[in-house]
Amino acid sequence: MNVTVSGTSVADGRAPVGELLRRWRELRRLTQLDLAGQAVVSARHLSYVETGRSRPSRKMVLHLAERLDVPLRQRNELLLAAGYAPLYTEMPLESPGMAHIRDALCRVLAGHDPYPALVVDRGWNLVLSNASLRLFTDLVAPDLLRPPVNVLRLALHPRGMAPHTVNLAEWRGHILAGLRPRVDLSGRPGPLAALYEELLSYPGGEPEYPLQPTNVVTPLRLHDPEAGEIALFATIATFGAPQDITAAELAIETFFPADDRTADVLRNRYGSR
Repeated sequence: MNVTVSGTSVADGRAPVGELLRRWRELRRLTQLDLAGQAVVSARHLSYVETGRSRPSRKMVLHLAERLDVPLRQRNELLLAAGYAPLYTEMPLESPGMAHIRDALCRVLAGHDPYPALVVDRGWNLVLSNASLRLFTDLVAPDLLRPPVNVLRLALHPRGMAPHTVNLAEWRGHILAGLRPRVDLSGRPGPLAALYEELLSYPGGEPEYPLQPTNVVTPLRLHDPEAGEIALFATIATFGAPQDITAAELAIETFFPADDRTADVLRNRYGSR
């Protein structure tokens, strides 16, 4: 079982573990006293760890990472920076060790037909989907469907779903507002930040939020070539208590009809025949 970890050692450029922990603490908007209280350690010891005067134990690195809600990938990097071996595996979804995860995902997707459902990785790239995702993919330019397919790009690209989205400004605002915290909490500039800037550059207008919301959730309103306007809302699910980086970074997005007419359209089009 291979472990894949990005980053370099302190000797070849990686920041010391204390500095990395400080960055995560500041990212979470916590003072040293706040974190010390949550982690039940002395503020002095935490200060020594952050300044490099004290080398934290492997257990302490993992304990602080847990309190700071550091993603598994970055927990491995903290361990390496502290001079310890990484803990979390990163197995390809196609590997035998991930068969039960892959099977569960396929069952969820197939069971959600005739409504669209998909699995994405941490960069919002498409990993798996059900047959009903054609509701979306049939609307976009073929070149946008060449792997790797980024679902947020599909949603907002001028040759993607954007021209077919009735409430584009509202939906665009919903996507950008959801992505921005993930960029901030990723702990570094990188592909997610680049994707955010790309999406921000697409036309679509700024959302005009009503003083009194008219929907329980923000719907996706599409102009379907055959059925006219249809409406859906989305939910996102992740694996509970993952111990593998791949599993931790997967998300299942499922769409549901927002009204009876949309439900009828999807059942008639993608239901069992």
